Amino acid sequence: MIYAVDFDGTLSMGQWPEVGPANTRLLRYLLDKQRQGDKLILWTCRAGEPLDKAVEFCKENGLIFDAINDNLPETIEKYGSNSRKITCDVYIDDRASHVDNY
Repeated sequence: MIYAVDFDGTLSMGQWPEVGPANTRLLRYLLDKQRQGDKLILWTCRAGEPLDKAVEFCKENGLIFDAINDNLPETIEKYGSNSRKITCDVYIDDRASHVDNY
């Protein structure tokens, strides 16, 4: 499976542009999924230095993403293009809403 994961309010529980404290429960879950062979994409609005800080924060917590704000290389190859919409099986985001709620 492919998971696209937001940073602020999801992996990091602090206030933007700061990083931390870590959502350790989610970090453990994602690390376990990655060990099982699942792919992880960091899917965040952060760019530039704030993005660099987020990526470093995740690395310090043992989480290294397969892609950052981008599709996986194998997805791009499969479809012959790189859509702006991230292709994944699961989005994890603090601002998510499920279609069944409507």
